[in-house]
Amino acid sequence: MKRSMKQMMAVLMSGAMVLSLSACGGSDAETTAAATEAATEAATEAAGESEAAGEEAAETEAASGSGETYTVGICQLVQHVALDAATQGFQDAITEALGDAVTFDVQNAQGDSNTCSTIINSFVSNDVDLIMANATAALQAAQAGTSEIPILGTSVTEYGVALGIDDFSGTVGGNISGTADLAPLDEQAAMLQELFPDAKNVGLLYCSAEANSQYQVDVVKEALEGMGYSCEYYAFSDSNDLATIATNAANACDVIYVPTDNTVASNTEIINNICQPAEVPVIAGEEGICSGCGVATLSIDYYDLGVATGKMAVKVLTGESNISEMPIEYAPEFTKKYNPTICEALGVTVPEDYVAIEE
Repeated sequence: MKRSMKQMMAVLMSGAMVLSLSACGGSDAETTAAATEAATEAATEAAGESEAAGEEAAETEAASGSGETYTVGICQLVQHVALDAATQGFQDAITEALGDAVTFDVQNAQGDSNTCSTIINSFVSNDVDLIMANATAALQAAQAGTSEIPILGTSVTEYGVALGIDDFSGTVGGNISGTADLAPLDEQAAMLQELFPDAKNVGLLYCSAEANSQYQVDVVKEALEGMGYSCEYYAFSDSNDLATIATNAANACDVIYVPTDNTVASNTEIINNICQPAEVPVIAGEEGICSGCGVATLSIDYYDLGVATGKMAVKVLTGESNISEMPIEYAPEFTKKYNPTICEALGVTVPEDYVAIEE
């Protein structure tokens, strides 16, 4: 607005100069005409700049939700590649849409579900506008912490299992929605069969404290047994007994399957140091785990999943959508990927349609 006033003053000054030149006896017609033309050009330029500034201001105001500002709390269960990518995608999508109108409070629970609850309670006390819960334990803590503040989950495999909803229809309702990282489990089982058709015994290695991990291995077990494999559960309670359970699995099995599991994702080095020397290949539920200890995976892009969650958040914050009516969204694409280093070490050859994981 200040810029527009200055431009109008310039136009008025130019007009005054024209009148002054016209009144002076020493000014001829050409001089007057030139002055008039200059004043007209200045007025046109000022009007154009004023219109452009107005359009820019309108765009900024629209993007920021009519001048409103928002605080978004992000509770991430643990730091690892997949969850980090989802959080980054989420922030990038919101920033692109709303710019500086949004402030993020990013908190990491370091793998502790109790810390998730503490973080969520702090968000509730601070009356944030929206909570993003990254991973199942974070979502469960958010559900317990508030029924008023909108909650969007991401990196959650199955919302019905995570939230204790029987006959889940795809929409949570209330103040919760989000995105799921569930890959087609039957296709992951088919990948194992494609790469290791002669294997007999498959170990299902997962953290028993993660409800969605149990769900995944149950589905994969049924699929593999239908293909003729013998499957055995190898459940560990936390990272403290992971090495012992992984060693048992490596000693007894031809192949190991690990689901999308946050404890596994944070401890892939332990699994690789056990399974690779034992020459037991690992099929992983997602790319981050595969890059650390697996030979292959059918995986999603967690950054893209975070972007999808961020776009949902923008709709909730601006009032475009009612979170209670927003169905859970799923990754649109799944890619067969392989770990070149571990495949070479174990002598595993993958088909041409597999994409190498970049190191």
